[in-house]
Amino acid sequence: MKGIILAGGKGTRLHPLTRHTNKHLLPVGPEPMIYNPVKNMVACGVREILVVTSSRHMGDIVTSLGSEFGTDFTYKVQEEARGIADALRLGRRFAGDESVFVLLGDNIFDTPLVHFTANYREQQKERGARVMLVKVNDPTGFGVAALDETKVVEIQEKPEKPKSNYAVVGTYLYDSQVWEIIDGLHPSKRGEYEITDVNNAYIAKGELEYDFVRGM
Repeated sequence: MKGIILAGGKGTRLHPLTRHTNKHLLPVGPEPMIYNPVKNMVACGVREILVVTSSRHMGDIVTSLGSEFGTDFTYKVQEEARGIADALRLGRRFAGDESVFVLLGDNIFDTPLVHFTANYREQQKERGARVMLVKVNDPTGFGVAALDETKVVEIQEKPEKPKSNYAVVGTYLYDSQVWEIIDGLHPSKRGEYEITDVNNAYIAKGELEYDFVRGM
């Protein structure tokens, strides 16, 4: 299993803090935000990590991460922000035939996601996909999972009338089928390649399972 941290974007909602700094380098507590996903991957036994970011902030990201985590870092530039699935596409050669543990660089967890990766490793020996869910008060701003007892039957992207209160967290596990799925995507109405479409493709195959966030 290899790790991919998506740390691109312009962070415009955090201006003026992000006019000259990548939002993933902003401090959360005593350390930069991006340290949390790196430490999470290390806790889950992932030592090869690809970081995808913009060319503008690549140098700052590389300098910040350094070599203190005992991991092998690889870096890729996302030239244009065209969605999470488009950023993930850059990890194809890095991942090879291995499964990938994908974290958005601005998601912070106070408990390592060990249960998430452990359950996936038992999921038909890392076959298919797995997502993380958390219950929220207002799900309209998230990808929302419609559940049928033990399965996710559909994921809706920012629905006006959500079918549940369970938001999909920016945390994903995929097998090597993900690259073919991404190749078959079309841009959404907002011009982006949506990770929700990737997840729904796995649902159509009957190969997407889920866990809940712990420690929140």
